[in-house]
Amino acid sequence: MKAKRSAMGYRFYYKMYGCRDLPVVLFLHGFMGSHADFDTAIAPLASHVCCLTVDLPGHGQTIVEGDADLYTMPQTADAIVAWLDRLHLSRCFLVGYSMGGRLALYLALHFPQRFPKVVLESASPGLKTDVERAARLQHDRTLADQLEADFPSFLSNWYSQPLFQTLRHHPAFEQVQARRSQNRPPELAKALRQLSTGLQPSLWKSLPHHTQPLLLLVGDRDRKFCAINQAIADDCPVAQLQIIPACGHVVHLEQPHAFTTSVQAFLQ
Repeated sequence: MKAKRSAMGYRFYYKMYGCRDLPVVLFLHGFMGSHADFDTAIAPLASHVCCLTVDLPGHGQTIVEGDADLYTMPQTADAIVAWLDRLHLSRCFLVGYSMGGRLALYLALHFPQRFPKVVLESASPGLKTDVERAARLQHDRTLADQLEADFPSFLSNWYSQPLFQTLRHHPAFEQVQARRSQNRPPELAKALRQLSTGLQPSLWKSLPHHTQPLLLLVGDRDRKFCAINQAIADDCPVAQLQIIPACGHVVHLEQPHAFTTSVQAFLQ
C-alpha cells in the first residue's frame, strides 16, 4: 500500500507492509535515504508487526509546500504526529536510523504517550553546547552549498567519511549510491540545513527523565557512535545498549539479520 496524505503543508509518501491489525512500527530513514531503506531488514518482521515506512521532508517523493522552517525538527515532528492522526494511529512503535534516529528520539521525548517503545540505530541526542552547535551548523550549511553546486561530487565525498568505511565494502554499496543519486538536490539541501545537528534542540538533559523503553543499536566498528550511545545508556535508565558485531554505522544494511532479531525481541 502506498499513498500521499496532506498534513500541515506536507504530503508524505509512505508504504505499509503487513496486517494493519498488528502493532504498527514506523521506520524513519537517515539523511539521503528513503522509505525503501529498510526493505531488506523489515521483510522478516512483516508477519509479526505492521511496518510503516515514509520519506522524510526533503527526501524521496514527499512534498513540502511552504517555507524552509517546515524542514526543522520540531515542525517535522509535529507534522508526523498529525499525519499519524490522519492514519488513525494514536500509538505506534518507532525505529529511527541516524538523522531519523535523532528525529525518533525527539518524538519519543516530546510525545511519550504516542510511542511506547523506540529503537535508535546509530543515533544521537544532539550536541551539548552552543559552541558545538554553532560550528556544526556552519559546517552543514557549507555542505548544503556544495550539495547544490555539485551533487555527484558531494555524494562521493559523503561516503568517503570514516563513518561509512565498512559500508563502502558492502556488496549493496553501489545500490545505495544509485538510490541516493535519485534525490532532488535543492530539497535535500533544505533538509541538511534545517535538520542539522547544529540546529536541532539538544536532548541530553531530557534523557534521565524519560520513562518509555529505548533500544540503542550501534555497530562495533562505529567507535564515535559507540561512545555516544554508551553515554545515552548511562544517562537514561530505561535505555538498553546493544553493540552489533562486524558492522559500522548502517546496522540495518550491514547486518540485517542481527538488526531484525534485536528489533523483534525488543518490541515483543
